[in-house]
Amino acid sequence: MSEAAPSLHDDDFALFGLPRCFALDRAQIDERWKQLQRLAHPDRFAHQAAAAQRIAMQWSVRINEAYQRLRDPLRRAAYWCELQGVPVDAESNTAMPADFLMQQMQWREALDEAQAPAQLHRLLQEVEDERARRLALLAEAIDQRGDARAAVSQVRALMFIERFADALQARLESA
Repeated sequence: MSEAAPSLHDDDFALFGLPRCFALDRAQIDERWKQLQRLAHPDRFAHQAAAAQRIAMQWSVRINEAYQRLRDPLRRAAYWCELQGVPVDAESNTAMPADFLMQQMQWREALDEAQAPAQLHRLLQEVEDERARRLALLAEAIDQRGDARAAVSQVRALMFIERFADALQARLESA
């Protein structure tokens, strides 16, 4: 990488030259990833010393890790929260508001009881609508209010919604 390049220790947003926000253009993230990979790809350093090849490999790995986080809205939001000092801690903190848990139970029952593909499609539409609503709340929490705690709540809810949507998709595919 050139001297004008960012540091390996920069956060993902700085590495990609992007603002620390939720609403990022996926095409811009993809294009920046391609630019960075062209600069750092290990093949460009194949005829250089082993040290240069190792550094190029480190850069390539670092760029790919940042790209994986930035391109996925949930991972990007969780990463933003971590940078604010408020990690999601989804594995250790599973408490959710009662109304959200009730909604999850209703969705699970609807999935269990669904007999026809049309019922599954209606449920999928409901889940997608809730996902879109939660993503809008997440964007507002991060980009308008800078509220990491509110963002964490939305990320955690969206993680539940994503898992349920995956189960619903699997059921639709087997129907």
